[in-house]
Amino acid sequence: MTGIGFSYRKYIAVIALQIVLVMTVLDVTVVNVALPILAEKFSISNSSAVWIVTIYQLVITMLLLPVSSIGDLHSYKRTFLIGVVVFTLSSALCAASQNFTMVVVARAIQGIGAACVMGVNIALVRLIYPREILGRGMALNAMCIAIATAAGPTIAGAILSIASWHWLFLINVPLGIAAFFMGWKLLPQNPPVDHKPRFDWQSALENMIVFGLIFFALGNFSRKGDLMLSGVLLFVGIVIGIFYVKRQFGHEQPLLPVDLFRNSMYTMSIATSVCSFMAQNIAMIALPFLYLNGYHFSAISTGLLMTPWPLATMIVSPIAARYVEKHNPGATAALGMGVFIAGVLLLLFTGSEPSEWNIAWRMAVCGVGFGMFQTPNNIVMVMATPVNRSGGAGGMQSTARLVGQTLGATIVSSVFALLAKESTAITVCLYISVAFALCAGIFSYTRTLGHKSELHM
Repeated sequence: MTGIGFSYRKYIAVIALQIVLVMTVLDVTVVNVALPILAEKFSISNSSAVWIVTIYQLVITMLLLPVSSIGDLHSYKRTFLIGVVVFTLSSALCAASQNFTMVVVARAIQGIGAACVMGVNIALVRLIYPREILGRGMALNAMCIAIATAAGPTIAGAILSIASWHWLFLINVPLGIAAFFMGWKLLPQNPPVDHKPRFDWQSALENMIVFGLIFFALGNFSRKGDLMLSGVLLFVGIVIGIFYVKRQFGHEQPLLPVDLFRNSMYTMSIATSVCSFMAQNIAMIALPFLYLNGYHFSAISTGLLMTPWPLATMIVSPIAARYVEKHNPGATAALGMGVFIAGVLLLLFTGSEPSEWNIAWRMAVCGVGFGMFQTPNNIVMVMATPVNRSGGAGGMQSTARLVGQTLGATIVSSVFALLAKESTAITVCLYISVAFALCAGIFSYTRTLGHKSELHM
């Protein structure tokens, strides 16, 4: 890689990006494992303890597009470094929390830092990597996310077996400090532009209200909370959202990148991303119920059976990235969704008493398909946008992922609430996963038609 404009200084800059990306992903998975301990520590119910995870994800979703816009207008590097500082300090604050309110506030602040990092991560990757090997940078992102997702429960278990829950957060402090100094020295600045529009504070506030209300309402529906309150919040969020979207069309560089949606390839890529993450999350949430209650595997076996999926994604992502350097990424992503669909269908027909091996290799097929899909799809999405809008494009990419995951979780909760028989609900969920994956594959293939020259790197 050094032979095509990739120096050792850039390697270190990439390491800084990946350290913080892994930290932000791990801080969902490791805290999930610790929720029962935190519930006991703070003398709260399990449903209340879930807020320690929910508030973190909610704040990230509300702030992704605003911080991405700030990065576009001012500095991706500065936005990233501010995010690292906020994330690191709030991690220490989480560890120092003496009560439930304090840890929730600290987690909300941590979400601000994570949003700053996630919102400009793709933009910085695009500035660091030459165009001809950009796919490798995107694959490294996908691989690090897969590693963090797969290893999170194991890391949490290892830490909790030898230390208190405080170390789940304290471990971020030295890593954050190291990443800050590496990034401060070596991350690139934004390319120069002739004119910078002013940041639209009103749109930022509207964005936070819209995403906050809608995602809070959807989460409340999935937790079977107050349905009337959830319905009202969802309605208000949608109404404000309509005015918010209409207002974006009058801006030179809108916070919600409606201007980028004029590019049909970008629009199809966003739709593809939402559908794919809905398909993935529906299957990932429903399958543990099948393994635990349907096949009567132990909790440990179920956890191990879920692992081949992210591991296969981790292995295949860099291979797919190198493949699409010379081949059509849109068609490759569509093929990946086809493999994913095959994997889910294979899981639907494993028989009544399958062995661990028969499930594990099918889970790996799903992971291979998603690995073939994810990196090529991200490449198409990024390459369809101007360099000076990389922040907005990256923020929208992360938002699409979170929207897909949230909608997927809501669908699973709804299906389980509507169907009394659990085995039937699981089967329906897996077929719904196949349906959304099919949509993602069709969208991915359709965008290749008429854009073949644009899709080659």
